[in-house]
Amino acid sequence: MTGDHQTLALVLFGAFVAVTLGITTYVSRNRHGSAEEFYAGGRLFSPMENGFAIAGDYMSAASFLGISGLIALYGYDGLLYSVGFLVAWLVVLFLVAELVRNCGRFTLADVVAARMRERPVRIAAGTSSVTVSVLYLVAQMVGAGSLVALLLGGTSDAAQTWTVIGVGALMVIYVSMGGMRATTWIQIVKAVLLMAGAIALTVLVLMRFHGDFDQLLRTAADRSGHGGQFLAPGLKYGGDWTSRFDFISLGLALVLGTAGLPHILSRFYTVPTARAARRSVVWSIGLIGSFYLMTIVLGFGAAAVVGTDAVRGSNAAGNTAVPLLALDLGGGADSTGGTVLFAVVAAVAFATILAVVAGITLASSASVAHDLYASLRRKNAKPHSEVAVARVASVGIGAVAIGLGLVARDLNVAFLVGLAFAVAASANLPVLLYSLFWRQFTTRGAVWSVYGGLLPALVLVVLSPVVSGSANSLFPGVDFQYFPLENPGLVSIPLGFLAGWFGTVTSSDPADEAKHAETEVRSLTGAGAA
Repeated sequence: MTGDHQTLALVLFGAFVAVTLGITTYVSRNRHGSAEEFYAGGRLFSPMENGFAIAGDYMSAASFLGISGLIALYGYDGLLYSVGFLVAWLVVLFLVAELVRNCGRFTLADVVAARMRERPVRIAAGTSSVTVSVLYLVAQMVGAGSLVALLLGGTSDAAQTWTVIGVGALMVIYVSMGGMRATTWIQIVKAVLLMAGAIALTVLVLMRFHGDFDQLLRTAADRSGHGGQFLAPGLKYGGDWTSRFDFISLGLALVLGTAGLPHILSRFYTVPTARAARRSVVWSIGLIGSFYLMTIVLGFGAAAVVGTDAVRGSNAAGNTAVPLLALDLGGGADSTGGTVLFAVVAAVAFATILAVVAGITLASSASVAHDLYASLRRKNAKPHSEVAVARVASVGIGAVAIGLGLVARDLNVAFLVGLAFAVAASANLPVLLYSLFWRQFTTRGAVWSVYGGLLPALVLVVLSPVVSGSANSLFPGVDFQYFPLENPGLVSIPLGFLAGWFGTVTSSDPADEAKHAETEVRSLTGAGAA
């Protein structure tokens, strides 16, 4: 990219960082340091504000960069990511949002521990939540690296490395200084910017084809190199039975995983009532639904305007399709319009990454402090010390995410998020649904459900083509691939439910009927909710 691209994009990057740091500093001066303030922002946000923040949390680099890139590379099969991410919100709306707000205080473990022995359940749920959060963080780090590689011409590995480190450092500052209140306002600002950027690009793509979506699709198919196959199922997931099962596995993970994501569940605690939590989800569905419809236009637009070969040539995983599309729509690499539009889109994508990593880091540090630390040191864990541990935990989580992000820099960010969704659906969703709806569920069942989904999911990923055995693996030079599917959800999600059932029916300790009745009334009515 030219020096103009770099300068303008870096100026816009710096402006967003300055604004968000200003928000964080202002909020940090006006907080009283309680656990409720740090984890839930004092529960003072309105449904509309929280809906924008949820949308900001959910519309990540995977959505803006990864999904559009997959559509540009694989056409119809890439579009399946958009559908899966959107449909997942119906599960959240009808099964999770209101009940979780009524039953918990800050984390997923609060919901499960309401009717179980706390210590083993909190340790299991906290471990799972941190694992899912780190996997999700890795995707955002990879997105940041891809963006800066494009900006700098793809020649500087050192620049990518320092970018990932810089993003990690900023997210630690956001979380440790501002807590949930600052993170929420950063999410709101980012959601507005992202929607504005997506709308502008979508309008420009449709204007290029005079509003004729059919012409857009035909042109995308012609320039993809695959012809009619580009618009039909099977280009990525239809080659053989293994790829078809991989598609089913991916679909299950995307649809069921959202309801188990810790950083999404924690957003339901930032509003004052369960009704407000449900209204937040309605707001977020409107925003998210509109956004994913636009990613379809952007993905096919990138294939039609830029060309699939050019997208793949810039980044093999397709992560840079949208910035390249913006460059072309603005008039090309040497034009003022192209320079400005490219820089704006790159800055919006960078803002997206910063905001999402802040939300995920806050959720995972809350799990470490509120669940793991408080369980292991119950007698000595006071609210102020718990918040201090959360701040320290954000540093450690950031370091782990930075390291893994540097290792996985060549993978598609939407694909990486698919893995995080699979682990969330395998480990968190079964224990959450059993706790809310199964009267006989026991502590052993809860612990087995978490580990029975978490461990198989992680083991299957390690033994899959993602890690070894193919040219696109993390470690292409070795081969310990024994599991053929790239996404483990088809196997690990049923195992999570099965482990929870088997642990319950073999448990020597019966379920506490009184606690279940209390939890049921609380979940449905909100009586006694925090």
